[in-house]
Amino acid sequence: MTEKKEILNRDIDILSLSNELTYHRYLLNHGQVREFFQKMSIPEYIALHEIDAERDTSDIYSGRTYLRELSEKMQISMRKTSDMIGKLRDRGLVVWSHDGIGSEGTYVTITESGQKLLGEQEEILKNFYGRVIEKYGKENMLQLLHRMKQLETVMSSTVEDMEGVTNDGEDTE
Repeated sequence: MTEKKEILNRDIDILSLSNELTYHRYLLNHGQVREFFQKMSIPEYIALHEIDAERDTSDIYSGRTYLRELSEKMQISMRKTSDMIGKLRDRGLVVWSHDGIGSEGTYVTITESGQKLLGEQEEILKNFYGRVIEKYGKENMLQLLHRMKQLETVMSSTVEDMEGVTNDGEDTE
């Protein structure tokens, strides 16, 4: 096979795998699991879960979750984080406060209502994923999650590498 055909076949393989990965990520994010989120969105659930987990593990910050940390963990902009937290606050699910005059950082804590709604959502997900894990197998699920973490790490580092290169392929560093 000529070198040109090998490159073409490799590009077709990469495109095919890229499309398949994109499709499956879409299904996982927007598929049937969405119907289990009636009272909150998936990002709101993740935020409440992170805030609640911080409450349980952080003696230093008295259960406070700083918006900057939440933004970084969820890999979304501060603006989107603030908008989401504002909606959660308006629904009485979190309390949004700040240190000093606000320059030291703004933070949230989960309310009793937030804990209750989070618990209800966790029960729904536990029931659904419990059945999925029973059918798919716990070991298969653990291996899948491990491989997904590896893939996310590679994807993140690739994005970082690509940010250092201009459109014409020249390295900007």
